[in-house]
Amino acid sequence: MNIRMPTREEIHTAFEQGEGAVVGLFIGVGKQLEELAGQLEKQAAAIKELQARLAKNSRNSSKPPSSDGYGKPKRTGSLRKPGQKPNGGQPGHEGQTLKRSEQPDRIEIHAAGDCLQCAASLAGVVAVAHEDRQVFDIPAMRIEVTAHRAEVKVCPECGAENRGCFPVGVAGPVQYGNGVKTWAAYFQNQHFVPVARTAQIFEDLLGHRIAEGTLIQAGRELSVCVEPATAAVKEQLRHAEVLHADESGLRAKGKLHWLHVASTDRLTDYTVHARRGKVAMDEAGVLPGFKGRVIHDHWKTYFGYGGCAHGLCNAHHLRELQWVEKEYGQRWAAAMAGLLVEIKDAVEVARDGGAGALPAGSLADFGRRYDGVVKAGYAANPRPPANRGGGTPKKKGRPAQAPPLNLLDRLRDFKPQTLAFMHDFRVPFDNNLAERDVRMVKLKQKVSGGFRTLEGARDFARIRGYISTARKNAANVFDAIRDAFCGKPFIPSCAPQ
Repeated sequence: MNIRMPTREEIHTAFEQGEGAVVGLFIGVGKQLEELAGQLEKQAAAIKELQARLAKNSRNSSKPPSSDGYGKPKRTGSLRKPGQKPNGGQPGHEGQTLKRSEQPDRIEIHAAGDCLQCAASLAGVVAVAHEDRQVFDIPAMRIEVTAHRAEVKVCPECGAENRGCFPVGVAGPVQYGNGVKTWAAYFQNQHFVPVARTAQIFEDLLGHRIAEGTLIQAGRELSVCVEPATAAVKEQLRHAEVLHADESGLRAKGKLHWLHVASTDRLTDYTVHARRGKVAMDEAGVLPGFKGRVIHDHWKTYFGYGGCAHGLCNAHHLRELQWVEKEYGQRWAAAMAGLLVEIKDAVEVARDGGAGALPAGSLADFGRRYDGVVKAGYAANPRPPANRGGGTPKKKGRPAQAPPLNLLDRLRDFKPQTLAFMHDFRVPFDNNLAERDVRMVKLKQKVSGGFRTLEGARDFARIRGYISTARKNAANVFDAIRDAFCGKPFIPSCAPQ
């Protein structure tokens, strides 16, 4: 907007017309200045919002790491505070040193030759002692072929021909056994080795080239073998006291799908679905009817399950508070972040001391301080008046507001869910467990770029849930995969969570 200043002629005419004309002339100029100031204020706010939006990344907000792009990452302050412990192993940590074996698999005797002093032969001399050294190594590996031969006998009494029975699973004239399938599934699903490279590993280590289709079929077969374990894990998750949930994008058939995870410290279940919301969560079959407490990152769909309690991830809050402090320079954000960490430390000290809850006085004090910080935040962010310009609002629904206000509204309206960890020591401070579970599947996508078929994505998700559950229960992953192929998949016990 350009301000039109009155010309000399207009000023001269106004003075000739009297004081009222002069006042009216400069009132018009004042209105123009007021309108210009209002426009500048709106533009400054828009610029600030755009700058803050550009500054968002996965380290200071809820944005996924994939949205950071390929540019050089900016240095950001870590949410982790320096500890008092030195680097390296801590006192009491049990190291892993190579120890002598009391029962070696093979013993090689190295005889003493001629005497080094007089050159006499020692061939018939009995050894009085041995100096022992041990070498731990991997023996040469190769494919072992087992020929199964069923006898054919003719009964001498009636002349009937009788045949022996082959073992269960020996169906074709030539086939691969469970050991080969276990190797194939282990490399592809535990270590994310692509199919072509898995075939190369077989050829280099065993001297036997396996068709890529055979390797793919091993994964499909394992997915079927672990179905009983997946059903058991879902059932146990539905009865957990505290459940972690998260979702993340996944590429399948060239389109965006969603990976949904529900997990505890002992159980993991993955579901791949075309939708992100309640339809997908219902089909996953864990949250419907769940009565415990679900920890999540405030995705609104989770609040549609009213039969359970909720807890919010404070790691997300800390990142957002850090961003508000840095981009908007608001002290209340740093105060809230410090308070949340202080409560977390108090809970850990009390739990380590054997207490089941914080003292009532501490709970009340932390609650008052929390409300005080929220109040200070609102004082620093006055809510803009609705429909400032008058007339009919252009958009329906709640008017847009600054990100600090959105975060303040969440901290105010969801205080019980934010501080759930303070009142119930079973509730974690964050949702990092679910995020760690998601990370491994995202790593697979980073290696492969996506899944060619939706069936392949779902098979991989089911197998990864099986592997994750086995690892959480300290089971050997390779053995768990082999047992599944043998019809005995690993199923965790129904011990209390």
